[in-house]
Amino acid sequence: RLQESRERLSVCSKLCYAVGGAPYQITGCALGFFLQIYLLDVAQVDAFYASIILFAGRVWDAITDPMVGFFISKTSWTRLGRLMPWIIFSTPFAIISYVLIWFVPAISTGQVMWYLVFYCAFQTLVTCFHVPYSALTMFISREQSERDSATAYRMTVEVLGTVLGTAIQGQIVGKVDTPCIESPFFFGLTNSSVAMEELNMTHDTESLTDTRNAYMVAAGVIGGLYILCALILLLGVREKREASELQSDKPVSFFQGLKLVMNHGPYIKLIAGFLFTSLAFMLLEGNFALFCTYTLGFRNEFQNILLAIMLSATLTIPFWQWFLTRFGKKTAVYVGISSAIPFLIAVVVLDSNLFVTYVVAVAAGISVAAAFLLPWSMLPDVIDDFKLQHPGSHGHEAIFFSFYVFFTKFTAGVSLGISTLSLDFAGYQTRGCSQPGQVNFTLKMLVSAVPVGLILLSLLLFKLYPIDEEKRRKNKKALQDLRRAEESNSSSESDNTELASIV
Repeated sequence: RLQESRERLSVCSKLCYAVGGAPYQITGCALGFFLQIYLLDVAQVDAFYASIILFAGRVWDAITDPMVGFFISKTSWTRLGRLMPWIIFSTPFAIISYVLIWFVPAISTGQVMWYLVFYCAFQTLVTCFHVPYSALTMFISREQSERDSATAYRMTVEVLGTVLGTAIQGQIVGKVDTPCIESPFFFGLTNSSVAMEELNMTHDTESLTDTRNAYMVAAGVIGGLYILCALILLLGVREKREASELQSDKPVSFFQGLKLVMNHGPYIKLIAGFLFTSLAFMLLEGNFALFCTYTLGFRNEFQNILLAIMLSATLTIPFWQWFLTRFGKKTAVYVGISSAIPFLIAVVVLDSNLFVTYVVAVAAGISVAAAFLLPWSMLPDVIDDFKLQHPGSHGHEAIFFSFYVFFTKFTAGVSLGISTLSLDFAGYQTRGCSQPGQVNFTLKMLVSAVPVGLILLSLLLFKLYPIDEEKRRKNKKALQDLRRAEESNSSSESDNTELASIV
């Protein structure tokens, strides 16, 4: 009990730790919901090149996770720890590159390269922040209950970060009326190209100045929040080397550790399940703004609908934390993630109605909260199980976290690139006030049918995940016994050394 008391974290420490997760979610949510529509309708990048930017940026983001995990595993401990220096030094450069993503350069050629370079640069730098921050979970306490509690705080703040990202980006941009162009299909197929050329001459790029300025203002506000959250994390959290390592631990090379991690069955089953879950919600996130704007016809309301989803998710995080404590994490996965299915179906089956859309948005947010909380709550259990099976090795926390993020980001990049390319093939009209029927059908598939199929597949995979509540409790007790035995042996050796010196 005395040992557990020493491992307890104060509410202030948990809050400071949780705030560190907000920058990744604020920027990620703003990019996830708005970058696609920004590239297509504001920067006026061709849909094919926009798909390349989104795909390449996401895939590069995925590749950088194991790279950063590798370099972290080789990093020596400093006065600030092994993880904190990465967070400190990446922050200012990440903010600069983020702001430049939302800037439209006054160049006729090279615009695609501009967005590709700064999008990839930002993804690299935010990875240097988020991978060590995620691994920090294992270095704040040795107690499972304290880590689970800190994770619940973190998920609440992270979902709140998505609310802030949605609110700041959506409300600032939403106050500006982005001009659109009537579809050329209204003018007849024979002279549609001539009609479109005339309309483009009428609605030149100067009409987008206010919209572009609004995106820059939103980027500046989000950059300021990024700095504030990083400072709170640095000042309020202490990285504890002894929290994760056993005294008998011996260093293992990165590639040996990677081989051990990838051969750990529970880890593979967990990331496989959440791989498809993340893919489903990424597709929904990336295409929802376009779906609300064009398919549902809520051009001036989509930012408020997104905000309703994120507010609902934030308010229900404490419920899911109670639920997983009361009924177990596997049960929470089945109930939480599957609850999104009827609402994803309803949003495309029912006639376009603003009130119904808000109801569906609030209900969908409840499932989004479960999808946010559960992966990060279950991953430390897998690491504890790994430690019991491989008690002689340590330093693999960054590998576990970085490769989990790698797989989810890589597939999300592929899906987002393919979805944008699908819109191009369907005949997406840049800055159109409306879209052809094929585009609306494609958007319905991307926000409903495909995510539902992916969620059902993930639920089947979770049946194979072996760590239930009984297994988790056994692992916790075994780790506590192992640490007590090592502390007792260390104390005995110290007493014998002291006695010998006295003699």
